[in-house]
Amino acid sequence: MNSPLPASPPPRPTGPTGSVRLTVLAVSCALFLAGCSGDGSSGPDGSSGSGARMQVALVTHGAEGDAFWQLVRKGAQAAAAKDNVELSYASDADAAGQVQLVRDAVRDKVDGIAVTLAKPQAMKSPVAEAKAAGIPVVGLNSGIDAWQSTGLLEYFGQDESVAGRAVGDKLDGLGAKHALCVIHERGNISLEARCAGVKKTFAGETEMLYVDGTDMDAVSAAVTARLRQDPGIDEVIANGAQFALASVDAAKKAGSKAKVATFDLNKDLVGAVRDGGVQFAVDQQPYLQGYLAVDALWLYRTNGNISGGGVSPVLTGPAFVTKANVSDVARFAADGTR
Repeated sequence: MNSPLPASPPPRPTGPTGSVRLTVLAVSCALFLAGCSGDGSSGPDGSSGSGARMQVALVTHGAEGDAFWQLVRKGAQAAAAKDNVELSYASDADAAGQVQLVRDAVRDKVDGIAVTLAKPQAMKSPVAEAKAAGIPVVGLNSGIDAWQSTGLLEYFGQDESVAGRAVGDKLDGLGAKHALCVIHERGNISLEARCAGVKKTFAGETEMLYVDGTDMDAVSAAVTARLRQDPGIDEVIANGAQFALASVDAAKKAGSKAKVATFDLNKDLVGAVRDGGVQFAVDQQPYLQGYLAVDALWLYRTNGNISGGGVSPVLTGPAFVTKANVSDVARFAADGTR
């Protein structure tokens, strides 16, 4: 696949021009004065000849307050600080809302956009609008099977189907017989692919339970009710750290002996794995996803680099975190980066 070389970002005012829905994360150019370019072209730090920084918009489908997306955002901030990039972050779990956020970024004439593809079909039109405006768009976290057809330049994330199949194999090794895979966002292709992957390799029975991930009380109640209905369920697979912890409580309320495992982790989940409350977690490294997405846009704009050559995704997982190796990531989780 031949991708056009990037155009230098045009001069722009140094103040934030994003929509009111974008939170501007300013990185002071004063720290980088020695590297700022003055010849009107894109400098090695991503600044234009006027001294203005590159502007990158990170637009996700993450729910407000979700610890997972805090990690993605922290990684993006770290890359922005290193690259002297002015970063804005916005999210909307509703596909139509996320589409509008991408269109807002296009209207604001940012120099690059990083976007998640939980609902890839909905994102085709705004991505096409960005490309028509000369704005490169990279993907992260969700949509590994759709990033190329959606028109993205690069992709950073985990192959969720591969991760799900690995979990299925692990459940067989643990002797599980009946798994309940909890999907907290209906229609999210990444969550669906995980549970489908589990079902593909797990020799026991796999059933899906759809819950409203925006209401943790409802999640806990639904898992509790299902475990009470079927005492034969001996494994709950969650798709997020907070849902795993809720499932641990649900199993206790239901008087169930079901074990709990999960995709993704955070500081609290690390503690639960260490204590044995959660069997294992599949880490896709969200901090790394945010970092690589922003850094890739800077590299493309300043040096024409395309990770994976534009034909292969850059994988950030899966990796299993168990009681045996949880201490290796515990200190990073304590710092809020794993």
